[in-house]
Amino acid sequence: MGVIISPSLLSADFLHLSQDIETVNNSEADWFHIDVMDGVFVPNISYGMSIISQIKTKAQKPLDVHLMIVQPERYIEQFRQCGADILTVHLEASTHLHRTIQQIKACGMQAGVALNPHSPVRLLEDILPELDVVLIMSVNPGFGGQSFIEHSVNKVRQLRQLIRETDSRALIEVDGGVNNETGARLIEAGADALVAGSFVFHSASPVDTIKGLKELK
Repeated sequence: MGVIISPSLLSADFLHLSQDIETVNNSEADWFHIDVMDGVFVPNISYGMSIISQIKTKAQKPLDVHLMIVQPERYIEQFRQCGADILTVHLEASTHLHRTIQQIKACGMQAGVALNPHSPVRLLEDILPELDVVLIMSVNPGFGGQSFIEHSVNKVRQLRQLIRETDSRALIEVDGGVNNETGARLIEAGADALVAGSFVFHSASPVDTIKGLKELK
C-alpha cells in the first residue's frame, strides 16, 4: 500500500472548499485530515461540526479528524454523526484517556491519540494496544505552515520500537512541516501516514504534490 497521505484541509481555500475537496478526491491521497481547534487547547479556532458534515457529503475518502480541544469526550458521538471515520484526541487534553478511546470505538470509529512535541512516546505504553493511530505532532499544534521539529524523526523511531514491544497494530501518523525531504526521513524512521497541508495546497499542482509524497520510500 505504501505510505498513507492525509492532506490537511486547514490549508485549503475555504472560498473554494468544494473544489479543493474534489482535487483530493481525484488524487492519490488516502484520507482527508480535518483539524478541529477550540481556541483553548490551542491558540486558534478552525471549523466545527457543521462544516465537517458538509465536507462528508463531498469527500470520497475517509475523514481523519484531529481534535485539538479540551474535554474531547463531550463530543465523541457528535463527531461520529457528522462523518468522522478516524477520531484522534490529544493525550494532553484527555484526563481519562482509556475511557475516551473506548467511547470512540463504541461509536464505530478508529481511535487515535496525538502527542504534542514535548510529550514522550513512553506515556502511551499502557494504551498502545488499544489504538489504531498515534499522531506525532512535528510542529506545535494550532497553525499551519510551521517549521519541522527535527526531534520528531527520532520520536517516530522510539514509537516504532514501543509498538513492537507492546504488540500494537497502531499506525504512526506525523503532522507538521511535512514535505518530500522530511517525509522521506519520517518514512525511513517508521512512519505509516503523513499529514501535509500548506505543502500540498500551496503548491502549483496539489495532485502532483500528493503523488510525489505517495511515492516516497
